[in-house]
Amino acid sequence: MDKTDRNPDNPVMERLLRSLEASTCNFLAVDTVKATLEESGFRQLRESDYWEIAPGDKCYVTKNGSAIFAFVAGSEPVDKAGVRIISAHTDSPCFKLKPNCEIYGDGGVVSLNVEKYGGPIMYTWFDRPLSISGRVMLRGADPLSPVELHVDLSAPVATIPHLAIHFNRAVNDGNPLSVQKDMKPVIGYFPAEKIAEFKACGGAVRSLVADWLCGNADSLPENFTPADILDYELSLYPFENPVLVGAGKEYFQSARIDDLSMAFAGLEALLAECDESCAATRVLALFDNEETGSGTKQGAASPVLRHIVERLSMTCSSNPQAFHMALANSFMISADDAHGWHPNYNEKYDPTNHPVLGGGPVVKINANCKYMTDAQGAAVFHDLCDRAGVSMQYFVNHADVAGGSTLGNISSAQLDIDGVDVGCAIWAMHSAAETAAVSDHLDMIKVFRQFLK
Repeated sequence: MDKTDRNPDNPVMERLLRSLEASTCNFLAVDTVKATLEESGFRQLRESDYWEIAPGDKCYVTKNGSAIFAFVAGSEPVDKAGVRIISAHTDSPCFKLKPNCEIYGDGGVVSLNVEKYGGPIMYTWFDRPLSISGRVMLRGADPLSPVELHVDLSAPVATIPHLAIHFNRAVNDGNPLSVQKDMKPVIGYFPAEKIAEFKACGGAVRSLVADWLCGNADSLPENFTPADILDYELSLYPFENPVLVGAGKEYFQSARIDDLSMAFAGLEALLAECDESCAATRVLALFDNEETGSGTKQGAASPVLRHIVERLSMTCSSNPQAFHMALANSFMISADDAHGWHPNYNEKYDPTNHPVLGGGPVVKINANCKYMTDAQGAAVFHDLCDRAGVSMQYFVNHADVAGGSTLGNISSAQLDIDGVDVGCAIWAMHSAAETAAVSDHLDMIKVFRQFLK
């Protein structure tokens, strides 16, 4: 699809659509955020560095290449003014390539052995163009320091063909799917000599990636070959551009709206406010691996954000209790998209708390504490919406339907601060093509900006 088919009238939406298009996996999402931050004067810090931070400094740090944390140091010490955190995540459900992933079949057909990441709606991945992106690791100066390169083949190199209805007449009555059997993408058919060449240099995927690197990487080892790729983390993604849809272009549709739309709303707000003075230190925390429970060194269950806030406390105040005092003066908005009311499935939703697309930002509540929202946190967000001139909605699960969890309550195990779980209402969460409302996204940015003022 040609990019000109989008024609968004709003420059904020144009930036969002371009960001969604560029951020085809968690690693590329971080690269997109990083480039945008540096254009706005943010400097990179490293965990191994000694941090020297002055009021107004704009900095960021990455973790694992797949999570990124940006902050603007406040005009007051953190023990007095605290931190204001907007958190979201960079990962989305997809299919990841296994090691030794090539399956060589009849007629020279090559399929890929994949593993499900998170909880995708699997049948939405059939019969559409797919590409591959992620990271590869090359041999470095020593075994503990491999060279990391990010790749995006940016071409429709694969597809997952569905079985014809003639072989499964009951397909429309329900179609249980096996990842191992049904979801193997096909990358093409090749003559025997080409397959022999693939096998000799580590497989078809390494060959495809090596060809891409030779044309796109800034620097490669001398006499680089596919065998120099020691390992990889590669994912499939739908090779389709984000678009505006609806009679009045009131919706936008894309893969990875959950949760990159909230990540970029937080980024948009931080950049809009970063040069304005604020007593509090403002933080944008974009974690990885929310879709698989956040239990990694770059996930919300890890101490990575806690360590950042601790270092901010130590560098911005001489008070030995600054970190603990800062937490008492801090607040987190955990932003992860919400389930929007679906006109075809009214019975699936709570009768009085079902947010609609276009109805404004959503506060997410669960009596069993699957979200961090309580009355205090909801009241803070309600007031922020009022001050921003934005309508607010609630999402509560149908009482007979179990709900999920997200970043807020997981982060609470590391940072005991007040907060709220929010999002924008979307359709088809975890589909290969999700849908959200343009006005909700713009309204959420307004509320985020109000929070960061």
